[in-house]
Amino acid sequence: MGKRALLFVLMILFIGLVMACPLGAAVSAGNADPVVLLVVPAFLLLFALLLSFQLWLITSGGPVLAVGPDGLWIKTRPTRGQAIWLPWAAIDRIYLRRWALEKMLCVKPHDPRVGSGLGVYTALDSGLQQAFFGTGFAATVNFADRPEEEIMRAVVGYSAGRCRVG
Repeated sequence: MGKRALLFVLMILFIGLVMACPLGAAVSAGNADPVVLLVVPAFLLLFALLLSFQLWLITSGGPVLAVGPDGLWIKTRPTRGQAIWLPWAAIDRIYLRRWALEKMLCVKPHDPRVGSGLGVYTALDSGLQQAFFGTGFAATVNFADRPEEEIMRAVVGYSAGRCRVG
C-alpha cells in the first residue's frame, strides 16, 4: 500500500499546485473572486477524499495473488471482492501488461466462462479489466509486496510448463 499511497499523495499535491498557481496569480493581481477562493480548495479536498476512498478500496480486501504448486488464487475485482482459484490446467496463458502506471500480471483461463457466476459488480469490473488487459483476472505487479522478478520466478517455477508464461 505504501508505494501506491505515495503516488496518490504526489498526484494530489501536483493537482493542488496546478490549481493553486493560477489562483495565487489572480489573488496577487487583485482580480480574484472570493467565491473562487473557496471553490478551488473545496474541490481539491473533495478530490483528495475521493482518491483516498479509491486507495482504500484497492488496497483492502485481502491478498491479490497467491501462487502455489497446484494453481493460483487471483482477485476477481480491482476493488474489494472475492478471489478465484484456478488450477494450472485451467490456465491458458499468464502475461504482463502495462496500463498507465500499473504493471499487471494477467491470467487468461482456457474457458472464457470462468468467473462468470460471481455477481453483477464483479462482472462489471471483470468486463473493464477484459477490455484493458485481455482478461478479467489481473493483479498488480509494481505495487505488490514482492518484486516483479520474484513474482515471475514463482509463476514460472510453480506452473512448471503447464501453461504459457510470457
